[in-house]
Amino acid sequence: MTTLSISRKEIAAITAAEVEELAARLDLDNYNNAFDGLNDWHLLRAIAFQRPELVEPYIYLLDLEPYDEA
Repeated sequence: MTTLSISRKEIAAITAAEVEELAARLDLDNYNNAFDGLNDWHLLRAIAFQRPELVEPYIYLLDLEPYDEA
């Protein structure tokens, strides 16, 4: 198993087409093992925190919803 490591600079260089491809893989959920899917999920999540405008159409894949903790 390898550890996913991506820098802020690499995330800044990601294109909308690459995010679309990543989201398509996640949506199909047809991975050889669970770790590949988890790595893609973590990558999409990292992109969402740094460049949310790219992930907005695919936010449903991350299950990120506001919580009422009041």
